[in-house]
Amino acid sequence: MTEMTYSPLILSLKIAGISTLIVFMTGVFFARLLARRDFAGKSVVESIFLLPLVLPPTVVGFGLLMLFGKNGPLGSWLLDWFNLQIVFTWLGAVVASTVVAFPLMYQSASASFRSIDGKFEQAARTMGASEWRLFWTVSFPLAWPGLLAGLVLSFARALGEFGATLMLAGNIPGKTDTIPIAIYFAVEAGHMEKATFWVVIIVALGFSTILWLNWWTKRNLGRYTQDQPK
Repeated sequence: MTEMTYSPLILSLKIAGISTLIVFMTGVFFARLLARRDFAGKSVVESIFLLPLVLPPTVVGFGLLMLFGKNGPLGSWLLDWFNLQIVFTWLGAVVASTVVAFPLMYQSASASFRSIDGKFEQAARTMGASEWRLFWTVSFPLAWPGLLAGLVLSFARALGEFGATLMLAGNIPGKTDTIPIAIYFAVEAGHMEKATFWVVIIVALGFSTILWLNWWTKRNLGRYTQDQPK
């Protein structure tokens, strides 16, 4: 196979990697921010965060298209101020993957932070630790197993994203044709061998990701629990 033939794999890994990094940072930030805060409208905010998890990907893609299109509020602003186009570019695929993967990261991070015994954080505050230091030395290490699970699942979700990506980024060979899109159009064109090849690749990637997570959890969770402060 030529190098172009492997472009869906390279592109998928690139987009999933960037999306996962964005999702991890934003998911951890918002989960930490909201974990122990109660305010009017919190349920509404969290429902918005989790909405892409239950909506059809095409609906998510349509919303993103309206938002980032040339006449959309964000699309026109990015085009006018930065000469940056999101629709039908690999950046559009990153945006789509980020949006659909974010709920998994947020949900895992939120559950992890809420499960932390507040006495550990309170003890650190009593000893004069700043909120920044408290986060990195107490909260983040204690929540790490859940954060890692969210990170891995978000990567797998971003890697397999199809509907929203097709709506926002389209199918441009070498630029937006991720593995799921390559599979769809290979089947549509009757190229079953090509479709089978990409199916095997993405199944192997997804299976390996989940298998590694299960292995890491079994290997480290018991030891990690024993190392928690008493």
